[in-house]
Amino acid sequence: MADIRTVSRYVKALLDLAVEKKVLDQVHSDMLLFSSVCNSNNDFVLMLNSPIIKHNKKREILEVLFKGKVNALTLSMFDIITRKNREPLLPGISKEFHNAYNKVKNVSKATVTTTTKLDPALKAEFEKMAKTLTSRESIELIEKIDKEMIGGFVLNVGDKQIDASIKNKLKSLKVKFSHNPFIKEI
Repeated sequence: MADIRTVSRYVKALLDLAVEKKVLDQVHSDMLLFSSVCNSNNDFVLMLNSPIIKHNKKREILEVLFKGKVNALTLSMFDIITRKNREPLLPGISKEFHNAYNKVKNVSKATVTTTTKLDPALKAEFEKMAKTLTSRESIELIEKIDKEMIGGFVLNVGDKQIDASIKNKLKSLKVKFSHNPFIKEI
């Protein structure tokens, strides 16, 4: 619980500073880069969480990896967090910064689940559908693949869901057929 509060405080501070210095988009791309490094390299996350590795060594590693690739504000935030001995919070900060950025830019998240990867034309159709459901200008479409769906799609936008999957239609048919009006129920 305390980690969530701490992460949100760091995110708010970084967001406010980025807006003030007019580098919000750059810092957002830096946080996406950091998040992708965390997602693709488990050893990097383990290094951040390790109590054995000294904090100044972690700061050096972060500087070597990201110096020249990220904004100076992002690098200074890494420096502050390592000086405070809170490196394990960095992956959470990068993920939460993305959510806070979406709130500031009025971007809504939509998740579409299909049986195969979407082509660009179909992806644009789903984005258009999600925009009409939310009445927002920007949509971040997250694709998920579920082979057990058989076919169709499930679109989730906020608290709304459109389930046009064959799996759902088969389930509703099964329920309909289970209530046979010609068989007397006890």
